[in-house]
Amino acid sequence: MSTANSRLILGIWRIADWQMRSSQVADLVEGCLDIGIDTFDLADIYADYRCEALFGEALASRPALKSRIKLISKCGIALVSPNRPQHRVKHYNTSSAHIVASAEHSLAQMGGEQLEMLLIHRPDPLMDADEIAEAFFQLKQAGKVAQFGVSNFLPHQLELLQSRLDEPLAANQVEVSLLHTDTLFDGTLDQCQRLRIKPQAWSPLGGGRLSAEPVETPLGQVLTRLGAELGVSREQLAIAWLLRHPAGIQPVLGSGKLDRLQQLAAAQEIVLDRQQWFELLEAAMGRPMP
Repeated sequence: MSTANSRLILGIWRIADWQMRSSQVADLVEGCLDIGIDTFDLADIYADYRCEALFGEALASRPALKSRIKLISKCGIALVSPNRPQHRVKHYNTSSAHIVASAEHSLAQMGGEQLEMLLIHRPDPLMDADEIAEAFFQLKQAGKVAQFGVSNFLPHQLELLQSRLDEPLAANQVEVSLLHTDTLFDGTLDQCQRLRIKPQAWSPLGGGRLSAEPVETPLGQVLTRLGAELGVSREQLAIAWLLRHPAGIQPVLGSGKLDRLQQLAAAQEIVLDRQQWFELLEAAMGRPMP
């Protein structure tokens, strides 16, 4: 399996809500490949622990797809669920045994031989960096995971884990969008750029809220005006804004509709100049730059 290089990633966390047959999900995957999206983001807990199995059923319906796609999964969150009756309370588990078992289970659910990337889903207050390093080493040696990363880690948390690893972490998947700009200023994206770690942006469209942003708000006004000037949609502008950042942000898209994904993929052709980018940032923050 080759290194993940798709600039856009399709998130599969809503697969249960899509109400699609396995063959339709396989069609969606094929359509994504046609528009240059070859990387798919999942987690053990999504869809109440059913996401990976549902996606695996789609891949099983069209086995040739497996060699053409790259899979990202996450582990470390333990939900209270009928599908995990042993969990009495929501907690985090980043023990070596749990990480290894989670990765192996993810592969079994999806019928794969290797994950392109495994992420620790959230920073664990009981995180033992040496244990995580041992799990990563085991999985790498066994050929079950090509690269490792984290999600929702603050810079000091990532630095702690990195200090125990022999190879650089490949990604930090964090919330960043025009409706959540904290990561631009809290050191997260600076650290990613310094260490050449790819930031992956979850909820890059604010969970759909950007589309509904009222025209009379500062952000709504700029999105409307710039969209008209450039002949693009609000959502395309929001994706182009993320892509303009020098850290190399990879937006994780969440739609199950190919036509919408095609529209968002076209945002890769939009080049915002520096002043347009800052116009959007100032409108998003609701104040001018200092």
